[in-house]
Amino acid sequence: PWITSHSNRVEESSIIVTMPEEEEKKEAIVNGEDEEEGEEEEGAAAAAGGGAKKKKKKKKKKKKGNAVPLAEKKEPCEKPPHRGLLPTAFTDAHVKYGQTNPPTIPVADVFRGYEFPKGEIQTYALESQSYRETSAECRARDRLNEDVYKKCREGAEIHRQVRNFAQSLAKPGVKLIDMCTQLENKNRELCREAGLERGIAFPTGCSLNHVAAHYTPNNGDNTVLGFDDVMKVDFGVQIDGRIIDSAWTCSFNPRYDPLLESVKEATNTGVATAGIDVRLCDIGEAIQEVMESYEVELDGTTYPVKCIRNLNGHSIAQYQIHAGKSVPIVKGGCEESLIMEEGEIYAIETFGSTGRGYVVEDMECSHYMKRFDCPHVPLRMQSSKRLLAHINKTFGTLAFCRRWLERDDGGSAAVNGQEGKQEKYMGALKNLCDVGIVTPYPPLCDTKGCYTAQYEHTIMLRPTVKEVVSRGDDF
Repeated sequence: PWITSHSNRVEESSIIVTMPEEEEKKEAIVNGEDEEEGEEEEGAAAAAGGGAKKKKKKKKKKKKGNAVPLAEKKEPCEKPPHRGLLPTAFTDAHVKYGQTNPPTIPVADVFRGYEFPKGEIQTYALESQSYRETSAECRARDRLNEDVYKKCREGAEIHRQVRNFAQSLAKPGVKLIDMCTQLENKNRELCREAGLERGIAFPTGCSLNHVAAHYTPNNGDNTVLGFDDVMKVDFGVQIDGRIIDSAWTCSFNPRYDPLLESVKEATNTGVATAGIDVRLCDIGEAIQEVMESYEVELDGTTYPVKCIRNLNGHSIAQYQIHAGKSVPIVKGGCEESLIMEEGEIYAIETFGSTGRGYVVEDMECSHYMKRFDCPHVPLRMQSSKRLLAHINKTFGTLAFCRRWLERDDGGSAAVNGQEGKQEKYMGALKNLCDVGIVTPYPPLCDTKGCYTAQYEHTIMLRPTVKEVVSRGDDF
């Protein structure tokens, strides 16, 4: 989430899986086999004067590939240990594709020779856009962007498998720093992390209770998840800069169910309302109407669920988590003239609170990000120059956290090996923030003692249909 002065920031039903059944055609690709056929002509004796030519077929040659052996495909059976998800949620949902449990095979290898699963397909709600599904021109434009869709779908499938794994970790008594570290390592493993080419899009958020967003534990933070906590888990995956941003809320006490249900339904409403030529302010009005129809009873007191009015969804561009447009979650949250356009990608996210419905920056900062449009600023401190060079090659304009800088690989083993750890960097980091190259994003907090919830999905506004690419069986 991002706070904006004008509210202009942005990212659930069954996933549609397309697994072609052309086994004979795909088997050769999966197994890395390449068949070659050749023909060789043998002439008759020259004295015979052009006798009949004989054709002899060569034997087929098979080239052995480096195929990754998949596990046996099974039916998912393990339920998550927390609330806040659909009844169809399983922490081992990935085993239906031949993935191991816990997942260890890179997703690209699991789907080698197959298409990545598509997200939930929705038609555009506006009557003026009803022609798009059958328009030959729109379908032609759709085919031109197939490369972008493929990258987004790969990132979304990685996100689903990583979050299934994370849902199995979210139990009372777990240290948040341990949970985040395991989640991020699994993210790197399943996407086969390769620096800016593919990897983690931003630090794992695990904000508790009145903290709505932008909290991840720094080293030395031993916060433990409790039974009465409400935790928002927000993480991202990027493939060639195409970012998948999705989040959900965990709770264990059933008394928080109305809060979680209100925010989940509000996010679904936002996703359903979104579309080409839809005004952003209309989406915010629809979201607010749904969310604020709920109330929560806590310790004998009834609290209305309020939208956190200064948090918004946002548009997403390549290597840019916030691409300029924000999707408000309240009525009148932005200018009426702002609309969604064809080809844009959005993160539709909503936040509900039992408090005042307004967040402020508080607590120790952990999230940082280099400005996408940062100016050239002469740096005097050598330590600042070294840190900026490390940020440029490791993270670029993607968000990062202090915990990553303190890893042996400095945030990316593919880029830095095991020699990327940053030492005594806080002064340099503060200097980069002061001169406007790096922006800090402290935790965003509502009133202490209240509870907040969040759900988020990434959608693609394709020329023909709207694709909720991050949708899964869990939310």
